[in-house]
Amino acid sequence: MTQTAPPQLTTPQTTVRSRTFSQLFSATRRGARLARLLGVGQLCSWDVHPTLTERGEVVIAELASNAVLHGHVRGRCFRLTLVLDPASKVLRVEVSDARGDLYPQIATGTVQDGAVPQGGRGLLLVQALADHWDCIPFPPSGKTVRAVLSTPGGLVPPGGPEPSGAGRAVTNG
Repeated sequence: MTQTAPPQLTTPQTTVRSRTFSQLFSATRRGARLARLLGVGQLCSWDVHPTLTERGEVVIAELASNAVLHGHVRGRCFRLTLVLDPASKVLRVEVSDARGDLYPQIATGTVQDGAVPQGGRGLLLVQALADHWDCIPFPPSGKTVRAVLSTPGGLVPPGGPEPSGAGRAVTNG
C-alpha cells in the first residue's frame, strides 16, 4: 500500500506594487508651483497619510524650486517623480534637472551684523523633513536630487484610507 503525503497548504502571496508618478515641468516658477500642486494632488489620490503628504509637499516645493533656480538650462525642463512603496512604507521624491555640474550644498552661512543671509535654506528643510536625501547623476548631463520620507504610522490615516477626494484639498496658493 502506498501512502501519499498530505497536500501542502501555503499562504497566498500578495505583492504590493509601488505607485509611481512622473511628470516633466517647465523650468520656471510657474512650473515649480505646478509640480507642488500636482504632487500633492497625487499623494491625496493615493490616500497617503496627511502628515506624510504635508512633509512631501514641502520637499517637492523645495526641490522643484532648486531645479528652477539652480538647475535651469534654457529650453530644458525638470522632472518630478514620486514613488510610493507600501511594502517599506516610504515615499521617494525625485527631482531631475539639466545641470549635472552644480550639485546641491547645504548653506553654512551665519548671521552677521544682524543680517540673515538670503537663500540656501531650502535643503535644510529637506534635511529636516526627509529620512535621507542624496544627489545622483542623471545622464547625459543632469542630476537627480532624491529625498526619502517615511512615517512610523504607515502610509494611510488610522482607520483606513479616506474616500477618494476626501483628503487634503489642493488649493491655488
